[in-house]
Amino acid sequence: MRAQFVLSEISVGLRRNLTMTFAVIVSVALSLALAGGSLLAREQVSTMKGFWYDKVQVSIYLCNKNDASSDPNCDKGAVTSQQKQEIKTDLEKLDVVEKIYFESADEAYKHYKQDFKDSPLADSLTADQMQESYRVKLKDPTKYQVLQTAFSGRQGVQEVQDQRSLLENIFNLLNGMNIAALCVMALMLVVALLLIVNTVRVSAFSRRRETGIMRLVGASSFYIQMPFILEAAIAGLIGAGFACVLLVFGKYFLINNWLQEKILLINFIGWDAVIKVLPLILAVGVLVPAAAAFITLRKYLKV
Repeated sequence: MRAQFVLSEISVGLRRNLTMTFAVIVSVALSLALAGGSLLAREQVSTMKGFWYDKVQVSIYLCNKNDASSDPNCDKGAVTSQQKQEIKTDLEKLDVVEKIYFESADEAYKHYKQDFKDSPLADSLTADQMQESYRVKLKDPTKYQVLQTAFSGRQGVQEVQDQRSLLENIFNLLNGMNIAALCVMALMLVVALLLIVNTVRVSAFSRRRETGIMRLVGASSFYIQMPFILEAAIAGLIGAGFACVLLVFGKYFLINNWLQEKILLINFIGWDAVIKVLPLILAVGVLVPAAAAFITLRKYLKV
């Protein structure tokens, strides 16, 4: 009988405040979808870092005869055969080095022509203008500083370049977008909480006669508050359900059927990452509105 009464009160409360309940559902859905998207975006950035950092190399560019007049690091002329051998020997002694590749000027010119064949500068360059280089793959990409310290400023070395630094700007942009999404999510969540508080207040005021009668017949405070708390929890659960649907649709249509076909060089997150986020979204969708309703009732429903 008590359960039936509570359910009937929940039904009455939802019908009386249908418009405000709908607003709560939409706000919760959008805020939790943004929260889930931010968590997945962070996972995507971590996946991309692990994928690309494992492939990046440190490039040690050697001086050529054209650098002597234009680069202070090469003021003593082009790299000699002895200097190249010494650099290779010292690289082989380092524990952080996994593999060493030597790229000649001819090979560098060939790669440049392939990669930038549409560039207007491609026809104006010659092989002797290209730099020889050592491409070094590290066991741990974060140990770049070891090579930077050992070879920067060395005779015959024009520059030590970490390819990882070229990717940092991209990852910083992605992290910035993630932070912006979190800020929007926080704003939407505040709006949702304010709507929940207002909905509970209106519902409690419109049913003050019923709650007064229940108080007179000896009903406990928790029993009187339960319908209001469950109304907020149900609205939050529906909103969280819509948020989960948005995340699943985003993964299926945006990533699987569009981005993966357009961008082949990125290792995108799988369904396992999405599945791990969905229970968290549902739990937050139920608990946060219920907690907001409980705190509001302690202030506005004097029982």
